[in-house]
Amino acid sequence: MIVTTTPGIEGMRIVEYRGLVVGEVISGVDFIKDLGAGLRNFFGGRSEGYENELVQARETAIGEMIDRAQRMGANAVVGVDLDYEVLGQQGNMLMVTVSGTAVVVEG
Repeated sequence: MIVTTTPGIEGMRIVEYRGLVVGEVISGVDFIKDLGAGLRNFFGGRSEGYENELVQARETAIGEMIDRAQRMGANAVVGVDLDYEVLGQQGNMLMVTVSGTAVVVEG
Protein backbone atom coordinates (compact mmCIF):
# COMPACT_ATOMS: atom_id res chain seq x y z
CA MET A 1 0.00 0.00 0.00
CA ILE A 2 1.43 3.35 -1.05
CA VAL A 3 0.62 6.13 1.44
CA THR A 4 1.56 9.69 0.58
CA THR A 5 0.73 13.26 1.54
CA THR A 6 0.89 14.32 -2.10
CA PRO A 7 -2.23 14.43 -4.31
CA GLY A 8 -0.73 11.95 -6.76
CA ILE A 9 2.10 9.44 -7.11
CA GLU A 10 4.89 10.20 -9.56
CA GLY A 11 5.00 7.70 -12.42
CA MET A 12 1.58 6.29 -11.53
CA ARG A 13 -1.89 7.14 -12.72
CA ILE A 14 -4.96 7.21 -10.49
CA VAL A 15 -7.57 5.11 -12.30
CA GLU A 16 -10.24 5.00 -9.62
CA TYR A 17 -11.18 6.94 -6.50
CA ARG A 18 -12.60 4.71 -3.75
CA GLY A 19 -13.36 7.40 -1.15
CA LEU A 20 -12.25 9.01 2.06
CA VAL A 21 -10.46 6.84 4.61
CA VAL A 22 -9.72 7.77 8.22
CA GLY A 23 -7.85 6.25 11.13
CA GLU A 24 -8.32 7.56 14.68
CA VAL A 25 -6.63 6.76 17.96
CA ILE A 26 -7.26 8.24 21.39
CA SER A 27 -4.57 7.28 23.85
CA GLY A 28 -4.42 8.02 27.56
CA VAL A 29 -1.11 8.91 29.15
CA ASP A 30 -0.51 7.24 32.49
CA PHE A 31 0.65 8.81 35.74
CA ILE A 32 4.26 7.56 35.45
CA LYS A 33 4.72 9.08 31.98
CA ASP A 34 3.09 12.29 33.22
CA LEU A 35 5.44 12.47 36.19
CA GLY A 36 8.50 11.81 34.01
CA ALA A 37 7.41 14.43 31.50
CA GLY A 38 6.83 16.95 34.28
CA LEU A 39 10.36 16.40 35.61
CA ARG A 40 11.83 16.75 32.12
CA ASN A 41 9.86 19.99 31.66
CA PHE A 42 11.40 21.28 34.87
CA PHE A 43 14.97 20.08 34.28
CA GLY A 44 14.97 20.08 30.48
CA GLY A 45 15.26 17.23 28.01
CA ARG A 46 13.02 15.07 25.91
CA SER A 47 10.12 13.02 27.22
CA GLU A 48 10.73 9.52 25.87
CA GLY A 49 7.46 8.21 27.33
CA TYR A 50 5.38 10.80 25.49
CA GLU A 51 7.41 10.41 22.31
CA ASN A 52 6.90 6.64 22.31
CA GLU A 53 3.17 7.12 22.96
CA LEU A 54 2.96 9.56 20.05
CA VAL A 55 4.80 7.22 17.67
CA GLN A 56 2.61 4.26 18.67
CA ALA A 57 -0.61 6.28 18.29
CA ARG A 58 0.45 7.59 14.87
CA GLU A 59 1.42 4.12 13.60
CA THR A 60 -1.85 2.64 14.85
CA ALA A 61 -3.92 5.38 13.19
CA ILE A 62 -2.09 4.95 9.89
CA GLY A 63 -2.56 1.18 10.13
CA GLU A 64 -6.32 1.65 10.66
CA MET A 65 -6.51 3.92 7.64
CA ILE A 66 -4.60 1.42 5.47
CA ASP A 67 -6.86 -1.44 6.61
CA ARG A 68 -9.95 0.55 5.67
CA ALA A 69 -8.47 1.47 2.27
CA GLN A 70 -7.66 -2.18 1.55
CA ARG A 71 -11.22 -3.20 2.44
CA MET A 72 -12.39 -0.65 -0.15
CA GLY A 73 -10.19 -2.28 -2.79
CA ALA A 74 -7.61 0.51 -2.94
CA ASN A 75 -3.89 0.02 -3.45
CA ALA A 76 -2.85 3.54 -2.39
CA VAL A 77 -3.91 6.46 -0.21
CA VAL A 78 -3.14 9.98 -1.42
CA GLY A 79 -3.51 13.42 0.14
CA VAL A 80 -2.84 12.07 3.63
CA ASP A 81 -3.19 14.54 6.51
CA LEU A 82 -2.12 13.89 10.11
CA ASP A 83 -3.67 15.76 13.02
CA TYR A 84 -2.69 15.68 16.69
CA GLU A 85 -4.86 16.94 19.55
CA VAL A 86 -4.57 16.92 23.34
CA LEU A 87 -7.82 16.03 25.11
CA GLY A 88 -9.13 15.66 28.65
CA GLN A 89 -9.43 18.06 31.57
CA GLN A 90 -5.79 17.60 32.52
CA GLY A 91 -4.64 17.23 28.92
CA ASN A 92 -3.70 13.62 29.59
CA MET A 93 -5.16 12.11 26.43
CA LEU A 94 -3.72 12.24 22.94
CA MET A 95 -5.83 11.98 19.79
CA VAL A 96 -4.21 11.21 16.46
CA THR A 97 -6.32 11.37 13.32
CA VAL A 98 -5.05 10.49 9.87
CA SER A 99 -7.13 10.83 6.70
CA GLY A 100 -6.68 10.55 2.97
CA THR A 101 -8.29 9.43 -0.26
CA ALA A 102 -8.26 5.71 -1.09
CA VAL A 103 -7.41 5.19 -4.75
CA VAL A 104 -6.46 2.54 -7.27
CA VAL A 105 -3.26 3.37 -9.13
CA GLU A 106 -1.55 1.83 -12.14
CA GLY A 107 1.82 2.38 -13.57
